[in-house]
Amino acid sequence: MATGELMTGVRLLHEARAVLGEGLYWLAAEARLYFVDIRQRTVQALQPDGGDCRQWQLPDLVGWVIPRRQGGWVAGMRDGFALLQLGDEASLQPIANPHPGQPGMRLNDACAWRDGSIFAGSMSDRDPAGAHGRLYRLQPDLRWQVVDSGYHICNGPCFSPDGQLMYHTDSFLRTIYRYRLAADGTPAGREVWKVFTPQEGYPDGMTVDAEGCLWVAHWEGGCVSRFAPDGSLLRRIRLPVSLVTNVTFFGAQLERLAVTTARDGLDAATLAAQPLAGALFEIDTLGVRGLPPAQFGG
Repeated sequence: MATGELMTGVRLLHEARAVLGEGLYWLAAEARLYFVDIRQRTVQALQPDGGDCRQWQLPDLVGWVIPRRQGGWVAGMRDGFALLQLGDEASLQPIANPHPGQPGMRLNDACAWRDGSIFAGSMSDRDPAGAHGRLYRLQPDLRWQVVDSGYHICNGPCFSPDGQLMYHTDSFLRTIYRYRLAADGTPAGREVWKVFTPQEGYPDGMTVDAEGCLWVAHWEGGCVSRFAPDGSLLRRIRLPVSLVTNVTFFGAQLERLAVTTARDGLDAATLAAQPLAGALFEIDTLGVRGLPPAQFGG
């Protein structure tokens, strides 16, 4: 199917056919949009028009990639944090496994804070209903620590424009939490910010725009929503697929919004009804712009 208008305010950017698309990152220096397919163990990158797509195969499940200020990348792998180089082929150098001896655990979603550290969550593929997930922080000196625990499926860390608030999701509980961050980035005072209804699906990846509003992907909800800082709904954009996974701003002025989706676990009848499941879409932001994404300082 060629690119073009699909639903109001929605455009097909790239028919990726991702099993589990995730981990969006706009690298302005290259003018390329990066994302991962967790299940197919790939990192992919494309130009803003959706063309010149490149792909790198990794040896294991990859949840996200974030560039380093000094060059190269950090990847969130099944077995933990790793330094990543993307040349003709991908090469990995492990940093640390924060969940050794726990089969089924993997890193799932992450975001860099303004000081160059990375907040990353984990989950269990074997027991997603169990509260095995943790929220980690990887420092630029490659040290890491657990900053919170008791999560089921960690998703979507993102930060307010002033860097003083962090939003983080337990998708299994349909709950987005909010933390206050100290000057050094230490999170405190976790509070429930918003709980989704069953009809809304599950909150997944999310990002904050320049006005401090949150754009949230709805897994099994088939849409992206924009919420005010107080949690009130400002806008809801329907997509032609049900498994919506992540969002990020991209483009020269961060005026465009990319959306990853998935086809993981969908039966043949559902896939026939949703032929674009797993595609990369673009949503019209109606003039709203995003924030420059931070990079890893190590």
